[in-house]
Amino acid sequence: MTTTPEAPPTGSLMTTLPGRYYTDPEIFRQEQERVFESLWFCAVRSADLGKPGAFRTVQIGRESVLITRSRSGELRAFLNICRHRGARLCTRESGEVRRALQCPYHAWTYDLDGKLVAAPNLSKMPDVDRSAYGLVKVALREWLGYAWVCLADDPPSFEESVIGAAVERLGDAASIESYGTERLALGKRVTYDVRANWKLIVENFMECYHCATIHPELTDVLPEFTDGFAAQYYVGHGASFGEEVSGFTVDGSAGFGRLPEVAEEQDRRYYAITIKPAVFVNLVPDHVILHRMFPLAEDRTVVECDWLYAPEVVASGVDLAKSVELFHRVNEQDFEACERTQPAMASRAYRGGGVLVPTEHHIGLFHAWLTERLA
Repeated sequence: MTTTPEAPPTGSLMTTLPGRYYTDPEIFRQEQERVFESLWFCAVRSADLGKPGAFRTVQIGRESVLITRSRSGELRAFLNICRHRGARLCTRESGEVRRALQCPYHAWTYDLDGKLVAAPNLSKMPDVDRSAYGLVKVALREWLGYAWVCLADDPPSFEESVIGAAVERLGDAASIESYGTERLALGKRVTYDVRANWKLIVENFMECYHCATIHPELTDVLPEFTDGFAAQYYVGHGASFGEEVSGFTVDGSAGFGRLPEVAEEQDRRYYAITIKPAVFVNLVPDHVILHRMFPLAEDRTVVECDWLYAPEVVASGVDLAKSVELFHRVNEQDFEACERTQPAMASRAYRGGGVLVPTEHHIGLFHAWLTERLA
């Protein structure tokens, strides 16, 4: 059954966060500490680290996190900091090492499980516990084919806070698992450097009041979006394709056939999920689009967007352009709107915030969640 989420009692207009929440460096510092460094964060696609020794570094809050594949084939995550004098261990965003990670400053060397294995004159210091001076470990879980990490000493339940977000949106975990995202292949990746606060991007993704104004291609494919209600407004609802639309493509032409485990009732529908704080998942019958946000400053957010398809589709070399182009245009339209909004957050006209109309009231739940985290 389709239901709307509960929201605080209100009239037609609900107030938003004040403008300073989008411009104040101190509020952003608090968000780094109490949101990004405390919750599960989708860091890297597991398949990007295809063999032992592959690594990637990602910025999560104020920390650089190093993710690598060990000799046993498992993913590991560490703070990207040498335990000797604090130098950054890996200075490249990604790469491969043969057997060990070596600090470029004093050559302290760690194996792929993070244990200290060598250092100049280490043999003359038999009292040094090599395990105790290994890299600082970071909690890691794999889901949907991605590595999720949490910097907290006592991470929140992954099942409740991450998988639970999908259940809350779709009604059950099986509805997202049927897309087999962990078995899909990367068809396209685009990185966007957005000059806007991360919350503006989240708020934009959660609502469709703007869809009829700035997303002509999307509303051609999903006509119900012209009414202003986003798919996320309803629990379990997926927006239906238009009658003349064959696939989720920029011109409505056919896509690549339904993924094998997608249910018949999910066919010809679009589902959107927000997994707080920084992940968007878009589900359509023949592919999945996943956004990962990396908030770098109060007015800058890098968004990495992956288009995922059945492995045989990618391997065939078929042209994915029409399929990718639809949401690429949506991204560019959305991010332009967010960048146009960011400067106004510092205006005295927005000192007390703006307002949410009824089709946007569910954004108020996001604001309440954030202010509770910061409190």
